[in-house]
Amino acid sequence: MPDLKPSKVLLVDDEYLALDLLEEFLRQLPQASLVAKCKSAMEAMTVLQGQEVDVMFLDVQMPSLSGIDFLKGLHAPPATVFTTAYRDFAVDAFELRATDYLVKPFSFARFAQAFQRARDESAHLSGAGQEVEYLHLKVDSKLVRVKVEDILYVEGMKEYVRVVCADEKLVTFERLKNIEAMLPNKDFTRVHKSYIVANQAIRAIEGNLLDLGIAKIPVSRSLRSTIVKDLFS
Repeated sequence: MPDLKPSKVLLVDDEYLALDLLEEFLRQLPQASLVAKCKSAMEAMTVLQGQEVDVMFLDVQMPSLSGIDFLKGLHAPPATVFTTAYRDFAVDAFELRATDYLVKPFSFARFAQAFQRARDESAHLSGAGQEVEYLHLKVDSKLVRVKVEDILYVEGMKEYVRVVCADEKLVTFERLKNIEAMLPNKDFTRVHKSYIVANQAIRAIEGNLLDLGIAKIPVSRSLRSTIVKDLFS
């Protein structure tokens, strides 16, 4: 059954016109409920400390504290969509695992798409602490149930994600970040920007490659020492 509960949304931008436009767009989405409009990161922090927020639309360039630095300082941020007039910060935004990045001016259709992505991610995050036995993935025109313990690794491609099990490979248009949020943290590790690996599937590490038997998966240099410590000590 689809989630009918509206997502609680926080809007953060130092320009009144931008805030008004975001609010106007938001009013057209029945799945959204506006929590607050803030003109600075400090105002937004006060809201986040006092209220539950599912989705945050966050400007990048603001006085005193930028949206990038603000998000860096949040321990458990809501699903976040950056809104900015500049393309230069996209890499920083996605390194912080932002859900989407909107370059002003953007259309209502693009806004609605970003909201839906953030709403979906928020739903995944809210259930991340629960034990998950199966993933339900849309593969072609079918909804396929995949047992979590059968998954060896997940690979993010340009437009889709490949879920590899011992006896099958499934291709879905789900985002890698959403798959990561659904998988139990204690059993899976994000070893690279494009790969999530089942800890039990790792047989050996050779340089910057993890040997899974059926495949060798690259591991990020920045994560290699942590993975060796956690899985081989």
